[in-house]
Amino acid sequence: MKILKILITLILLTCSFCPTDAKNKPVAADKIEYMNLSWWKQFGDENLDNHLLFAYENNKDLKIATASTKQAQQVVKMAFADQLPQLSIDAHLGREFPSATTRFGDVIIPDYTQSRFLLPLNMTYELDIWGENYLKTKSVKQKLEMIKQDERASYIMITTALASNYYNLIKADKLIENQKELIKIQEEIVKLYEKMFDGGLCAISDVLNQKQFLTVLKEELNNLKETQDVLENQLKVILGNRDLTDIKRTSYDNIKLIELPADIKSEAIQNRPDLIKTEFYIKRIGIDVKVARREFLPKFIIFGQVGFNAYQFSQMFGSHTFLANAGILPSLDLFTGGRKMAILRYQKYEYEKALQIYEKTILTSLQEVNDAMMSAKTARMNLHASEERYNIENKKYSLIEEKFDIGSASNLELLQAKEALILSEKNNISNKIDNIISAINIYKAVGGVDYMQFEELL
Repeated sequence: MKILKILITLILLTCSFCPTDAKNKPVAADKIEYMNLSWWKQFGDENLDNHLLFAYENNKDLKIATASTKQAQQVVKMAFADQLPQLSIDAHLGREFPSATTRFGDVIIPDYTQSRFLLPLNMTYELDIWGENYLKTKSVKQKLEMIKQDERASYIMITTALASNYYNLIKADKLIENQKELIKIQEEIVKLYEKMFDGGLCAISDVLNQKQFLTVLKEELNNLKETQDVLENQLKVILGNRDLTDIKRTSYDNIKLIELPADIKSEAIQNRPDLIKTEFYIKRIGIDVKVARREFLPKFIIFGQVGFNAYQFSQMFGSHTFLANAGILPSLDLFTGGRKMAILRYQKYEYEKALQIYEKTILTSLQEVNDAMMSAKTARMNLHASEERYNIENKKYSLIEEKFDIGSASNLELLQAKEALILSEKNNISNKIDNIISAINIYKAVGGVDYMQFEELL
């Protein structure tokens, strides 16, 4: 009974070091926060909101990123397990057949056969005097944080790609609608020119020029339809459902322009996943350098064994079969051919590289934010110019309509004015969507947060 109590006590002491799910389970961020749905609400598009939620549940890239994070969490658990005592049972059941006489001085042991039953409980534990194993676990935790930033970057990339394709698809819908109207008008213009040619009022070259322009419009329509199909296919992939037959979207007339900042402060890049990831990378390599230094120090391993050793199974748990031993095993590598020094130097060079990567990431982040801001400024100016041009064309068309009503303008002039108005509207459509996509690009460049909090008024 005393022996049984010793075994139970040893097991409980070992298990007391083991992490429980409640205490040591890595707490993952709520992934829905990565979507930043509150920011997307300002677009006022229920279809876009629904698509974002659908992608959150079904996008394959997001599922892969989540699985990578869960894998990293298990790696942290494995690293922590190396800090704990290791307990195992190595049972041995055997039959011995000595084939020769054995001598112990004057004592002679003739040939014999016997059974042996060994049931030991083994424990080993490396004393972490220098904190090396603790640092290894800490290094793995930094790697987990890096992978979490990769996961967050995936959410930002998927949401912005979805929104950009969504609004480009709305643009394609509207441009196809306008293009069909242009073709219809141009076909009427061609008919008028053919009648004029039959009446001797224009040259054949004028008719050919109008027919040629009609073929250009039809070619543009084909390209727009191709763009529409490509965007729909890409959205199906992002949404993670190949069986989707139709992607619901709002009409162009109901889209809402998003406010663009005049300028953005440089600290806006501090929320970018790639920058945060490099910060964790520097911390991780700094820890690895400390681990490499501690590799030169001696290690101390505590080992122990309790159990039973019997030659008859019926006496397996008898008091005279009890087996126990314990000790400390010091270990120090005297010569490894320079391997440990090479590892230390390697980690130091890796730390220098990490610092350079950090500096480069800052430069790249600032460049992307500046590029996004420049594109936004250009899109804003182009939109204002195209709106002004469209308003002028609208006034010109109104004048032609008034002249047509009083008989001072021909049907051909009215059709040409209508055609010029639609062509001007096409540019305005593209520039309006470009403004929305510019807002999405700025959001992506600053790390998936509301960029207006970093606005710098000029």
